[in-house]
Amino acid sequence: MHMENFAPLMFAGLVFIMLIGFPVAFSLAALGLFSGFVAIEMGWFPANFMANLPLNVFGILSNETLLAIPFFTLMGAILEKCGLAEDMLDSMGQLFGPVRGGLGYSVIIVGFILGAITGTVAGQVIAMAMISLPVMMRYGYDTRYSTGVLAASGTITQLVPPSLVLIVMADQLGTDVGSMYKGAWGPSILQVLIFAIYTFILGRLYPQKVPGLPASARTLHGWALWGKCLRGIIPSAILIFAVLGSMGGLPFMDHAIATPTEAGAMGAVGALVLALIHRRLSWPMLWEAMQGTMRLTAMVVFILIGSRVFSLVFQGVDGAVWVEHMLSNLPGGQVGFLLAVNVFVFFLAFFLDFFEIAFIILPLLGPVAHKMGIDMVWFGVLLCVNMQTSFMHPPFGFALFYLRGIADTLFKNGTLKKRIESRDIYMGSIPWVGLQLLLVVIVIFFPQTVTVFLDKEVKVDTDKVQLEMPAELQSPSDNIDMDNPFGNARPNPQGAASEPAPAASQP
Repeated sequence: MHMENFAPLMFAGLVFIMLIGFPVAFSLAALGLFSGFVAIEMGWFPANFMANLPLNVFGILSNETLLAIPFFTLMGAILEKCGLAEDMLDSMGQLFGPVRGGLGYSVIIVGFILGAITGTVAGQVIAMAMISLPVMMRYGYDTRYSTGVLAASGTITQLVPPSLVLIVMADQLGTDVGSMYKGAWGPSILQVLIFAIYTFILGRLYPQKVPGLPASARTLHGWALWGKCLRGIIPSAILIFAVLGSMGGLPFMDHAIATPTEAGAMGAVGALVLALIHRRLSWPMLWEAMQGTMRLTAMVVFILIGSRVFSLVFQGVDGAVWVEHMLSNLPGGQVGFLLAVNVFVFFLAFFLDFFEIAFIILPLLGPVAHKMGIDMVWFGVLLCVNMQTSFMHPPFGFALFYLRGIADTLFKNGTLKKRIESRDIYMGSIPWVGLQLLLVVIVIFFPQTVTVFLDKEVKVDTDKVQLEMPAELQSPSDNIDMDNPFGNARPNPQGAASEPAPAASQP
């Protein structure tokens, strides 16, 4: 066997072990170590090449950018349980309820706001489904629309800053987190608009699927209603501006005063303050939030270690060269490359979590995209938009699993009068997956949706650069020794005496 044929075999083995269902972190490490043993036996690289592995693992554990993940996770876990979702959904539902599709609009808006302050899909989908699904069913909303909008609005959190996915993307692509957050604002806002336009069109074509709420369903009016809405929005907005603004992650901000890790720590403290304001801060709640943070952080670290073992051996057998030659020769240039990569990632998302895709596949694609002149922020945000679908499309969409569990719980306790079938949940997700893929196409062909909020690069024309000396520092030209204009002490020529020669003696 030749070494150039081993990299495709490793990649095929990677796809196989990811499909068999065994934990990816340990499967990757095992495949990498086995492939390394084969490569050493075949003489493709020496045994001491694997001595780089401990250094790689230490580099992972000392990465300060990834240290932001547990802080943002803890912030989201605390906010899930502080009653913020309940208050916002109740007030927004009453505000938009009388309009056709009003409950859908409220779920979309609240999903966007919660995504900007929590960053976790599971808690967001569960919280919104527990509150909104019974109300939507009670007032005659279409089952497939209801489950679809709840799942899709929950996955917005993957794209809206401060998303954990964007932190990982920035680390893997070698760009800063603040720029990645700035680039994500355009597609985030555009996605909310696409969801709202779909709801509006559905309300005009099929008003019976998204009816307005009767006046009897509104318990708050006037300033009481607006006051409750603002009590949920204003503290959240302050936390968003404090966290993202400090790290330069908001549009039109040119400077950062904190690192992502410091901003995440500040966000965790802000989440504790919001929980205290809502009178939900307790030791059991905090302990549960810390347990969830610990589990997610440990999962991320083990996946990253396993992927590093695999990638080290893959690089050793020139796997990066094989990937580059395969992808850089695609027809269509940058657009062809982006379309092929997004189709590949879309199908991988049927089986893999976004962390697994980011840690395993992104290191293979990033260098190729960089050599093709693709902006790394645009590339990262584009893949983040695509990977949202991993939570939505059947059969392994985690958001659909969450909805399935919540719907069964609500039916068993009598909150839902009719059981929601799995078929309705899966079929209801398809239009929203299509809308997310529409956003992928828009971001590919209109990169300005990402770059509009990024800092503009200052270009210098070297042909027009002029160096001028102030007049007071200039000296008359006749006083300048042109052989030594700066007056530096010059060494003696080669072979010259270091001291003056003594005068000749007189006879």
